[in-house]
Amino acid sequence: MSSIAALAADRDSTGLRRWLQIGLGIIWVLDGALQYQPHMFSRGFVTGIIDQASSGSPAVVANAVTGAGHVLLRDVALLNAAFATIQLAIGLGLLWRPAVKAALAGTIAWGLAVWLLGEGLGGILTGSGSPLTGAPGAAVLYVLLAVLAWPPGAPSQGPAAESRNGAAAPAISVADASRLGPRRSRLAWLLLWGSSAYLLLQAPVRAPGYLSSAIGGLADGEPGWLASADRSLAHAVGSDGGVVSVVLAITFLMVGLAVFIRAATRPALVLSVLSAAAIWVLAENLGGILTGQGTDPNTGPLLILLAFAYWPPGRAEAVAVLSEPRSSLAHR
Repeated sequence: MSSIAALAADRDSTGLRRWLQIGLGIIWVLDGALQYQPHMFSRGFVTGIIDQASSGSPAVVANAVTGAGHVLLRDVALLNAAFATIQLAIGLGLLWRPAVKAALAGTIAWGLAVWLLGEGLGGILTGSGSPLTGAPGAAVLYVLLAVLAWPPGAPSQGPAAESRNGAAAPAISVADASRLGPRRSRLAWLLLWGSSAYLLLQAPVRAPGYLSSAIGGLADGEPGWLASADRSLAHAVGSDGGVVSVVLAITFLMVGLAVFIRAATRPALVLSVLSAAAIWVLAENLGGILTGQGTDPNTGPLLILLAFAYWPPGRAEAVAVLSEPRSSLAHR
């Protein structure tokens, strides 16, 4: 029993890594609560949410999504209750130190399953998926956050924030100190933002009227103030959606590349947070959580948490990060 408890627990993570675990846990708890909404216990959950995720995807992805929908229709109420309970359990596990590792492992497994079967890979293979409407999918961001926030493994060389010649050591972010290590974690960030830039440059997304139509269509079912904001933004974008897409694509690519340039990292991360917040409110409508049919808060809050995972700390914080048990830093 003690060995099982040790495998499930994380009693070493401190500082920003622990706060990232808590932030991810709060989002999972919100997901679980949203999954308990009355609409999710009806056939409309399958026909209006799950099945719609297969639209436009290649056959192998579409068949996986619709197959999952057919299974759900056998007993929507029972299976949805199970899904909601799983998400709630993952969230509570992340908030409770004795279960953090188990909850992070659950995040990775459940997140990948939801990404394929519930989100159709976030629409990235449809030819019209856009980060402004949720691509590459919230579930895959849960997985990346879980990997970055995973507790370090091997013991450190001690709380040394100085190099061998006595100079101050470089600031180490949570991502740099993660199991991925500095290079692979930064490549993951570049892949995320670079792929988002690519999605914005797809011909259907750049087509006149596409962006304004997508934003304006979000107004249905939203509170008056948010619906009004949707219509105003759609009117402002008008037929210039292609220009907006190109400008955003350039911005996103710069954000992705900036983590490889020390002096540009902090400004780029600030820009990523502002972009994520704007997308969440203006293009994702807070994930539709005010409509009674939203299953999660969408990508906005997760992108903000990811930015904090890459934030270079000050020297005092670097000491704390370097002092944690870790494995990846030894391979820098």
